[in-house]
Formats: sequence, C-alpha cells, structure tokens
Amino acid sequence: MNKGIVYGIAAYVFWGVFPIYWKQLNQVGAVEIIGHRIAWSFILLATFLALTDQWKGFRRVALNRPTIGTYAIAAVLLSVNWLIYVWGVNSDFIVETSLGYFINPLLSVLLGVVFLRERLRTWQWVSVGLAAAGVIYLTFVYGRLPWIALSLALSFGLYGLVKKLAPLSSINGLTLETAILFPVAASYLLAVGLGGSGGFLHLGAAVDVLLIGAGVVTTIPLLFFASATKLAPLSIIGFLQYIASTMQFLIGVFIYREPFDVAHLIGFSMVWLALIIFAIESYSASRRRTQVLPKLQTN
Repeated sequence: MNKGIVYGIAAYVFWGVFPIYWKQLNQVGAVEIIGHRIAWSFILLATFLALTDQWKGFRRVALNRPTIGTYAIAAVLLSVNWLIYVWGVNSDFIVETSLGYFINPLLSVLLGVVFLRERLRTWQWVSVGLAAAGVIYLTFVYGRLPWIALSLALSFGLYGLVKKLAPLSSINGLTLETAILFPVAASYLLAVGLGGSGGFLHLGAAVDVLLIGAGVVTTIPLLFFASATKLAPLSIIGFLQYIASTMQFLIGVFIYREPFDVAHLIGFSMVWLALIIFAIESYSASRRRTQVLPKLQTN
C-alpha cells in the first residue's frame, strides 16, 4: 500500500477517536481545553521546527505583515472550530459534530462557488441541494437548527478557503496560527490558574497529562496528514476524510449512547446519499479528464 495512504488513514483515525480523548476532560471547561491545545501545540511545533533546523526558514517566510494577516484570520476560524467541537463533544452532541464534518466537503464546494467563482456540474448541485434538504429535515427533527454541525462545517470550510489562498506549508501554517493565538491562550491559562478556577494542577496528574497531551494529539495527525498529501493523490485523501466523521458518528451512537432514531436516520441518510452522489460524480469526472488528456497530448 502507498505510504501516503497509510499516513492518511493514520491521520483520520486519530481525528476519529478525538471524542474519546476530549471526553476524558469533561470536568475542564472547553475554553481552558482550547487554551491548552493552542499553547502546547505551539510549544511542540516550535520545538519540532527547531530540532529539524527549520526555524530560520519559518521565520523568513512567515514573519511578514501580509502572511501574518492571512494566518490571523485562519487562527480565529480554527480556534472557533476547536472550541465548538470540544464543547459539543463534552456536552453530548458527538453525533451532531460528526454531521458537521459530513456536511463540510459539500459546504466547501459551495464556498468555492461563492468566493472563487468555481462552477459546479449538475450532479454536484444535486448533492448540495440534497444535503441542504437533509439539514432542513433535521432542523424539524431536532426542533432547532443543527447549529453545532453548521458552525463546525462553516468555520472549517472558511478555514480551508483561507488556507487555500495562504502561502505556507501545513506545518509552518499551523505554527504561525498557534503562535498568533499563543499570547491570548497563555494569558488566559495564567489568569485561571492563578485564580484557582483552572483545571491544570488542580484536578490531578491524569488531567494535567491529558491537557499537555492536547498539543501532541493535535500535532501528530497533522504531521501524518502533511506527509499523506505529499505522497498520495488528493482525491484519495479527500475520500479518506470520511473515516474520521464516520468513526465519530459511531462513537457517539454506540459508545456514548446519544439519541439516534429513525427520524435522525432519515436526515443523516439524505446527507450520506448526497456525499455518495458527489463522490461518484467527482470520480467519474476525474476518469474523464484522465482519458481525455492522453488524446490531447497525442494530437
């Protein structure tokens, strides 16, 4: 098997079991968890760049006003996404958070239409419309707009849009994002720590290890993902992303016994059908381009 595919699977399996990790910290507030995730991620990434002799290169390409401005936007979107996700998991909305990441690829396509003037083919529009119908149906089922799912999909979709236009590699980009957020995160953690309301150093060694480990579990799958994108086709990487959302969904339903009845199944099935149509259409379009290219080259 291609090493890139192995790295991709590893990354998405890591992200797939995230709910179990964050559930171990449900006695700690979501804002504090994100503060630790940002702080320890930056420390780990900065250490990694220093040990691999990449720190000078990072400073050269990252520390200029336009790049910092772009990544400041990305940093805010990423922190919002992390905060909503951790809060959703620890508030027993794992199934709804998984819906957000099922919707995300289709919403990303729609953002490409709005902001990048990309054009959708007919069956892509069908997929987007079917997913929208599923969300509307689930709104009636839940008795409210599934705002957690939509917020996760929108924040991560916009984050992906910004990253598409950003100049840095994945590792350098995340290092800069966490560096931008680090002063705020560190100040908050210092304030709650000195005030005695923080979980770190107050709730036992196990909690302390898990909070420090938040940086590790954030960085390791990113390193796998960065390697995967270099060694495997992006079409395969895009398909592998459903490993994480599927695992999160199964964890929510079968491990944490979150409500999921026939009515929910109908709404989710509409979204899943939209993704199947989208995947088949994208694969067919890719095959057509592959077949046409050699003919053009021989003419």
